[in-house]
Amino acid sequence: MKNLEVFMIAEARDGAQTLLKCLEAGGIEVIFGYSGGAALPIFDALETAGTNIKFVLTRHEQGAAHMADGYARATGKPACVLVTSGPGAGNTITGIMTAHMDSVPMIIISGQQVTWMLGKDAFQEADIFGITMPIVKHSYLVKDSNDIPRVTKEAIHIATTGRQGPVLIDMPKNISQGPCNAPLEAEIDLPGYTPETAKDVDASVISSAAELLAQSERPVILAGHGAMLAHAGPELKELAETCKIPVVSTLLGKGIFPENHDLSLGMLGMHGTAYANKAIVEADLIFNVGSRFDDRIIGQPDKFGRNARIIHIDIDPAEFNKMIRPDLCIVGDAKVALAQLNREIKPLETEDWLKTLDTYKKRYPLSYKKQGGLKMQHVLDVLDRLTESRAVVTTDVGQHQMWAAQFCKSLAPWDWISSGGAGTMGFGFPAAIGAQLGRPDDIVVAVVGDGGFQMTLFELSTAVLQKLPVKILVLNNHFLGMVRQWQELFFDNRKSGVDLEGNPDFVKLAEAYGAKGFQIKRPADIERVLTQALEYNEGPCLINCEVVKEDNVFPMIPAGAALEDMIVEKPRHKMEKPIGST
Repeated sequence: MKNLEVFMIAEARDGAQTLLKCLEAGGIEVIFGYSGGAALPIFDALETAGTNIKFVLTRHEQGAAHMADGYARATGKPACVLVTSGPGAGNTITGIMTAHMDSVPMIIISGQQVTWMLGKDAFQEADIFGITMPIVKHSYLVKDSNDIPRVTKEAIHIATTGRQGPVLIDMPKNISQGPCNAPLEAEIDLPGYTPETAKDVDASVISSAAELLAQSERPVILAGHGAMLAHAGPELKELAETCKIPVVSTLLGKGIFPENHDLSLGMLGMHGTAYANKAIVEADLIFNVGSRFDDRIIGQPDKFGRNARIIHIDIDPAEFNKMIRPDLCIVGDAKVALAQLNREIKPLETEDWLKTLDTYKKRYPLSYKKQGGLKMQHVLDVLDRLTESRAVVTTDVGQHQMWAAQFCKSLAPWDWISSGGAGTMGFGFPAAIGAQLGRPDDIVVAVVGDGGFQMTLFELSTAVLQKLPVKILVLNNHFLGMVRQWQELFFDNRKSGVDLEGNPDFVKLAEAYGAKGFQIKRPADIERVLTQALEYNEGPCLINCEVVKEDNVFPMIPAGAALEDMIVEKPRHKMEKPIGST
């Protein structure tokens, strides 16, 4: 009887302890977060539940969400965010939206007021379930402690299957600190959730795709983030090499096909390579693998691929016919769909097509002038060479992002981490922290602008405390550079709300947090200083680059214009205001 009592005491657990044990069983290794009253039982369980989950205390809830995002993108595994109710949960909104727009798996756990106070405007109460509804894949408001094992298992399953994305678990305080008698192992109960899986790919549709390929003379593969999430790199490479098909990628598809490969044309779209865009314009077949045909790459929808038949593979059927109407839609997992297709394909006669594209590569190379001050392109070009294109690169959003996409080649999946759909400034640095925690033995470089970096720079504390050797490359032009570029080109160079006067001394700022600081002011200093920074592994380091204030990213397709309207250098005439956004 005494042994039974000891066993019962050992097994006694509250909702919070149950939650953590179930998260660990579901593969969660890291939790990023910031504590608060409504989440106290869960934070206490971090000490009492006996799990091996690592907790990382951040300096802001937005930073926690971006770190979990960066961890997931760098490793392919989901991470967890833990915050308190009200403003704590509200501060995660930008990070949740960023992950949702880019289909990144993430579990967000928010503390909540006790159940009998819900809807009564209690202290730090907010309807985070309702607030986040448009930007999560699914939401839970837990009202029974015994539901925790099932809810946790379902949340991880939903976040990581089908089209991946963030899932919210809102946990009232009385539920997290109340007893949980349910077994840790629970059955999933999701009768309405039937994500497309590997076995769902229709063999007859695959045969139709092989037939369309066989008929093409100027095919192009468009590789998107969905191919990355499906781990379809080997199958994509086999298709390209067997059929000798050139490959273009989206911003988030960088690295799913090695960009140093002879068949790679780099990134297409608004600031993609000229030859990638020309390939799409002249192609007679566009094979889209896991791209949602977003507005950054298609320009004018009625003109996109108008000379081509279009095949679209996507795990989410909602993406079919949303922006572009394909000739053939293939619903399913990209990895398995391509594996099936590769069993049916035969080599194509594309020699003349590849020669034409090689001519475009020589005629429209990515280039920059080294004269006239320190250029972002020059810094990034040297960075890429010194790291042999093998660093994990995270970015914020703006000119530096586009130049990094152009000059920092991605040779493998999960090495390029950037905010795509949401275009979130402040993302790059905390995402790099998450990436470095997930891949401690790799070089991780956060490429940020002086504007975006100041939105989340306080996470320097987190990087220092975790002793992470992340490199923070601040490309400092004292402007919101991309907006200034648009004002120059389309608004008669009226600079409104873009001059970042009052920037701090970033080197002194880094040193104040306990990080190492470096400075680059001249082109002659680039290689020496970057080499020193890359060799510094005692913790985070910041490299402030005082780049020229006014420089423009080209090639460029004005928003709302067609790919054919691409400009490769600064226009000599006034341009009409664009229809779309920057």
